[in-house]
Amino acid sequence: MIEVEHLSKIYGATAAIEDVDFSVEKGEILGFLGPNGAGKTTTMRILSGYIPATTGTAIIAGYDVHEQSLKVRRNIGYLPENPPLYPDMTVEGFLHFVARIKGVAAGDRKSRVNWSLERCQLQDKRNVLIRKLSKGYKQRVGIAHAIVHDPPVIILDEPTVGLDPKQIIEVRNLIKSLAGEHTILLSTHILPEVSMTCDRVTIINGGKVVATDTPDNLMSHLTAKGGYEIEIDGDILSLQSILTDMPSISQLEIKSNSHTKRHTLYLTTDSDQEIGNDLAALIVNQGLGLYEMKRTRASLEDVFLNLITEEVSTEAKENSDLETTNNI
Repeated sequence: MIEVEHLSKIYGATAAIEDVDFSVEKGEILGFLGPNGAGKTTTMRILSGYIPATTGTAIIAGYDVHEQSLKVRRNIGYLPENPPLYPDMTVEGFLHFVARIKGVAAGDRKSRVNWSLERCQLQDKRNVLIRKLSKGYKQRVGIAHAIVHDPPVIILDEPTVGLDPKQIIEVRNLIKSLAGEHTILLSTHILPEVSMTCDRVTIINGGKVVATDTPDNLMSHLTAKGGYEIEIDGDILSLQSILTDMPSISQLEIKSNSHTKRHTLYLTTDSDQEIGNDLAALIVNQGLGLYEMKRTRASLEDVFLNLITEEVSTEAKENSDLETTNNI
């Protein structure tokens, strides 16, 4: 439903985005994840026809964003980071206005407005002035504005920014309810948003895509490291030596409490191999007291930080190599 190939936007000597590639299947929610300034909003603006790309192509619902901009706009619902609302209109009046300018047939407008009010749970706010609504309800009105003409593709730029936890959950559930009937591209820098809402995630940093996969696959394949957190007591010198020599353990950190004479071990493994039984048996055989042992796994935040750190390190190395070459 969305195909982006080699998309770049250059401002003078600065690339806002560079050679961006990703796709979104019909009915899917794709999370477009990256830190502030990574190029998310620039990409969204290109896809919505707001600004042109410097190079590359983007196809939405079968139409080229550059060559068939008007047809693309008829097939998308776009919610920018700051919803374009008219504060002195009622919710229902605003949606009727939007339906009209988006080309919804006169005979269908009432049903389309009622549908969008229902989907966004705005029925009891239909006659309220938009300026009197809370931030969360204004965001719902923005989403209703994006879907009132029933577009096959919905593009949402930071839809939960500035909301409180309750409002975030409500908007998140609304977005999930729209999947299947609509294809959704969701831009965010909030990690829980991706893991709780999206089918797949594309991570962008410094204007470049650094990974695309499901949240689960990113966690299992890109940062396969997991580990154990173990609380024990007793003389751990012998145990420490054994653990250090175990090939399945890549890192060992020990924090000791002098008051309780207990020690907390943080072990990192190089794979998802379960060695919990072996560790428990080893600790008991060493005559140590085992108080707690729990499995720890990489979070999406760990993956995200790992990927963008790798990208920065790679770029720095390339710049260093280039500088060395130029100095020769």
